[in-house]
Amino acid sequence: MIGRRSLLAGLTAAALAPRAVLANTGPRIVMLGDSLTEGFGLPASQGMVPVLQGWLAARATPAQIVNHGLSGDTTWGGRVRIRWALRRPADAVIVELGGNDMLLGWSPEQAEENLNNILDVATRNNRPVLLVGIHAPGRRQDWRRRWAEIWPRLAQRHGTLLLPDLYAPLAAIPRENRASYMQRDGVHPSAKGVGLLVQHLGPQVQELIRRTRMR
Repeated sequence: MIGRRSLLAGLTAAALAPRAVLANTGPRIVMLGDSLTEGFGLPASQGMVPVLQGWLAARATPAQIVNHGLSGDTTWGGRVRIRWALRRPADAVIVELGGNDMLLGWSPEQAEENLNNILDVATRNNRPVLLVGIHAPGRRQDWRRRWAEIWPRLAQRHGTLLLPDLYAPLAAIPRENRASYMQRDGVHPSAKGVGLLVQHLGPQVQELIRRTRMR
């Protein structure tokens, strides 16, 4: 006869099994990014990658998203890391970099050169890629415009999918109502903010998954 403890353990395992299966099915997608990808300041289950993976699984487009986010990383760092990130085969790549370049005052031209190199590697063998941009902060309109222009230019050059501004949903919230969506540093999203960003990002990742099936 099965003991009560063994029975409960079995029922728990059965209840969790579908989630485990979904997390290990679908295309293998490398997400190369900075602290937004890594999930800075949040419990592991509330970071961008696990929340996105859950969002996709709930919509019958499961994927194995491999977290190659590194807090503080720049486009130059991504240029150094991309080959290592792809040392194992990947069906698709998401590139989310540039925010720290902006914070450091680097020029968009520098970032574009680095991202161009990253995309050269990521798109080899017709691998589908999603390029994720982010709006430039500050009041220097010319500088912001130059940054905004690099994302569509790169996407067109390399034939990638494009999300021009990951932070667009947060920017659309009036500043006085934005606190609950952000961590105390005012830069990184809270768990609530991540949920909003994933809703914005998710459909483009679904399209990325669709492209992997067409290869």
